[in-house]
Amino acid sequence: MPTLRDIFNAFAPESLEHYPTLPISHQKVISAIQQCRSGHYGHSLYQCQSCGEHHRGHHACGNRHCPQCQQHKTQQWLSHHREQQLPGPHFLLTFTVPETLRPFLRSHQRIGYQALFKASSEALKRLAKDERFIGTDLPGCTGVLHTWGRQLPYHPHIHYIVPGGGLSEARTTWRPSRATFLVPVQALSPISRAMWQEEMRQAGLLEPIDPRVWTIPWNVHSQATPHAHSALTYRAPYVFKVAISNSRIVSLTGRPVTFTYRKPGSARPRPTSLDALEFIRRFLQHVLPDGFMKVRHFGFLHASCAIPPDTLRLMISKAHPSGFKLTRIVPPEPVVAFCPTCGGQMHVVMRLWTSTRAFVDTG
Repeated sequence: MPTLRDIFNAFAPESLEHYPTLPISHQKVISAIQQCRSGHYGHSLYQCQSCGEHHRGHHACGNRHCPQCQQHKTQQWLSHHREQQLPGPHFLLTFTVPETLRPFLRSHQRIGYQALFKASSEALKRLAKDERFIGTDLPGCTGVLHTWGRQLPYHPHIHYIVPGGGLSEARTTWRPSRATFLVPVQALSPISRAMWQEEMRQAGLLEPIDPRVWTIPWNVHSQATPHAHSALTYRAPYVFKVAISNSRIVSLTGRPVTFTYRKPGSARPRPTSLDALEFIRRFLQHVLPDGFMKVRHFGFLHASCAIPPDTLRLMISKAHPSGFKLTRIVPPEPVVAFCPTCGGQMHVVMRLWTSTRAFVDTG
């Protein structure tokens, strides 16, 4: 089956000619995906421990928009956060913006995405402080920015993982939320919208925004999960997910690119086709600004909050006399390379990076 690299190799020159003002960041993504695992970034030399044969493996590009480079990062992230997971209920929140705002965000990505993170997280903090809901001065959450829909349209939104509770003002006790209710989503919507509007006002960018944006509800969805394990497992693929994976690309016949998608509520993959240039255009509109952090931690989950997970677990257990039991986590198997000849395990004996032309002997 064709890959994203095959599509870029075949149609990137035409796309660059058709869109001569394509941002440099987009051009870098095209180049990285074209050269991923092609030998451009060097290679590693492996030796089989069983038959002794040597094999060469090309290095990946490591670009965060490359579908070949993100799967192992997802597993690493999931393993790290599972080790630090907290007991008790967690909530999956999603903040979206109305369709009429998308053209503005597309043209003002860095400041617009930054404001969306700030407005959504501050709205959550404001409601969590209310004694009717949690009464915490310091909730915590992890947000992940996504910008695409199932058929690659531009659809910016933020997914949050939120532990059910937060810390008291003195940072010595845990204030739990209810098991199936965090804060009212009906209130999150107008508060986050007003905060985002204020950010745009301070930036002097209110004029180019369609006035209807301020009268349309900004959808916020909340889903409760009984423990962190299910929340992390569900959200982990979103963290390093790219707009489309190679496994979804079915064919490249002439100019049309055929790929699969799933309708909401259905598990059946359905095919759809786009012209190659339109497919590339849709993919590239999800390239993030250089250096922009798409995963952010807030409140007691932020790196500046020096409260270790063990201390938080102790606080939570004291707040719940019946206690919570952490789900037993089976650590993932280490990634091992296997010999294509005999199936035995291989180890690295040498690496070559083309940027420095330096050999590293690991034997």
